[in-house]
Amino acid sequence: MARPEHHNCLFCGELFRADPRNARHQKYCSEPLCRKASKAASRRAWLAKPENHDYFRGPENVARVQAWRAAHPRYWRRAAGQRGAGPDAPLALQDHCPTQAVEIAEDSQNVAQDALQDLWRDQPPVLIGFIAQFTGSALQDATPHAA
Repeated sequence: MARPEHHNCLFCGELFRADPRNARHQKYCSEPLCRKASKAASRRAWLAKPENHDYFRGPENVARVQAWRAAHPRYWRRAAGQRGAGPDAPLALQDHCPTQAVEIAEDSQNVAQDALQDLWRDQPPVLIGFIAQFTGSALQDATPHAA
C-alpha cells in the first residue's frame, strides 16, 4: 500500500494529504474553491493543446453535436436518474400521481354546536387576541381538570 503524501494546495497553499491512489497527480485540496480552481486549471490546460483549439468550433463539430442530439432526443428533459431509461422515460416532473377520494367519516351535524373553535371563527382577530391576552390562553381545554 502506498504511503499517503502531503502536498501544498496550489490554490490555497494549505498542506493536505493526497489520495494515496492519485498522490502523484493531486495538486489541489478538496475544499470547494480549490476544486473549482483545479477544474479551471484543467480546462485551461486542455484548451491550450493545439488539437483542442477548435473542438467546439467549425462545421464538423456542429455536425458532431447535431448527430449526438439526434441520437439522444429529449436528453436534457429527463431526470438525472433516468438518463439511461430510454426515449419513452417519463419527464422528471410529470410522474403519474393517482388521485384518491376522501371519505368524510362523520357528519358535521353531529358536532356540538357550542364548540369553542366554531364560536370563535366569526369573531374578529383583534377580539380573539384581546381575549387570549386577558385570559392567558385561547385554548378550549386550558383549565386544569380536577382529579
